[in-house]
This record gives sequence, structure tokens and C-alpha cells, in this order.
Amino acid sequence: MEFSNNKGFRMLNIYERLNKGEKISKEQLANEYEVSLKSIQRDIDDLRAYITETHFYENEISIKYDKSGNFYYLVRLEREWMTNEEALALCKILLESRAFRKDELSQIIEKLIMQISPEDRKTAEEIIRNEFFNYVPLQHNKELLSPIWNLSRHIVSHNMIEFDYTRQDGKKSSKIMKPVSILFSEFYFYCLVFDGEGKTDYPIIYRIDRMGNIKATGEKFEVPYAKKFKDGEFRKRIQFMYSGDLRRVTFEYSGVLEAMLDKVPTAKVISEKDGVYTITAESYGDGILMWLGAQGDKVKNIR
Repeated sequence: MEFSNNKGFRMLNIYERLNKGEKISKEQLANEYEVSLKSIQRDIDDLRAYITETHFYENEISIKYDKSGNFYYLVRLEREWMTNEEALALCKILLESRAFRKDELSQIIEKLIMQISPEDRKTAEEIIRNEFFNYVPLQHNKELLSPIWNLSRHIVSHNMIEFDYTRQDGKKSSKIMKPVSILFSEFYFYCLVFDGEGKTDYPIIYRIDRMGNIKATGEKFEVPYAKKFKDGEFRKRIQFMYSGDLRRVTFEYSGVLEAMLDKVPTAKVISEKDGVYTITAESYGDGILMWLGAQGDKVKNIR
């Protein structure tokens, strides 16, 4: 690219390099672009003026000069720029979730690693490389990013939607529903909906990878559960991704209490005697009963 006679291309290239975390000197840029040091200084001054005009807070983002190293670098507020630790932690969570197709995951991880400072980026890549190489996606191997975004837009706009749904046994059917939330639980993304015809008051759960041809019907709806629970409270009661009426269960538990309280957000300890806890919890559908039944001797007297 010929930069010497095109100030616009030159400034864009400088800004892009600063955004990537590069430390650049005027001498280096002048040699690369075959222009004078004064031209580079004017480019940097113009970039500083642009940043001042486009960012409300003066210290939100700025180009700084390091006298000891004789280079320029870009400084962002921490809220705009991920720390190394945050980016790496998110990469690990995504890999462990196994939720995305390998090509989708690759795109996300590459962007997260680019948030890490250049001097530490190689370390992060080495940490992630082996895990990504051995990454095993789920059997459905469906694209998820686009349908998740599509559904999110319908949720925010309160659009009634129609879609095709394929059950585990391969049977297909058409649905008209009111989408209200997107959830992730144990490998899968789910869309929480209410019946479009109002036949049931309880939420219905659909796996997003089994939903197809999602589109708006042209009708709007009111959020049906707004008067019942705040969003966070509502989510606690659909922990097990099963549809059905809201039920309250009481049971005795002799396992690790912390694990139980983490797994069942609505669980409350009523009493304790000799290491056995009496616990009550709320959940939609029969999912909680199935989970409690799978806990063996640790759970007794479910009622």
C-alpha cells in the first residue's frame, strides 16, 4: 500500500496498529511510510483530535508517549479493554462449555486473544492451543451464533415468532410462540417461550439447535410473566430446562450442602439435624424431581 501520498490511509493504519496494542515510534513510521517526522507528528496530532471529538470523557481513550522507550501507545479505560485474565478465563469457559461448532468457537477465541496485550498473547495462545486442538463439539454440530442473535432481537422487540422444531425422535412440527429469554445450561442453548395461543401459563423450553426457519409472525405480545417474577427470580425456577407448572418440593439431603445450593438456586434450608438438611425449592416442571431422584441415598423423603 502506498502511504506517502495518502494521509487518510496512513492515519487509519496507524490507528489500527495502536488498537492492536502495538508500540510505535515516529522514526519507525516515517521510514515505513516514507514521509517526514513532521508528517507523522501531524498524523498523531490529528488522531488525538479525532479521539477527543468522538469520546465524551477525555481519559476514556488516548494516545500516550513513553519518553524512556521513545514510542506511542493507546490507553483505554479498563471498562473498554479486557484484561489478560478476563480474556483467558472466557476462553477457558467457552472451551469447557462445548456449546459451539469448532469454526464458531475459533472465531470467538481469536477475537478474545486479540484483547490480550501483545507481549502476553503468545503465552495465552500456548495455553489455549492444546485444548482447542482436542475440542470435541456436540453431536448436533449446528450453527448457533446467528439464531441466538435472531431470537434475541425478537425477544427485545416482543415479536411473536414461528419456527419448525425437530424433536429428539426426529418428528417435526411447526410452532407459534412468544419468546422471552435465552438460557444456557449443560452444553445447550435454550429459548424460553410461552404458548402463542395462551393455552398454558407455564414456560416452554426449546433447544435452539433444534429450531429452524425462525421468523416473526408480524404480531407483538406482552411479556406474560412480568407480574409474576423479576427476570432473575424467574430464571432460578427453570434451572432444569423442563416445561410444566410451578411446583414446590421439600426433601431431606445428606450430601454436600454447597453443591446442592449451587445447583438449585431456589433451595432454602428449613432445618438441619445430624448432618441431614431439610430443604424446600421451587421449579417449573418435573425436572427437579428427576434430578433429585438421580442423587441416590443423598436425597430422601421427597414430597
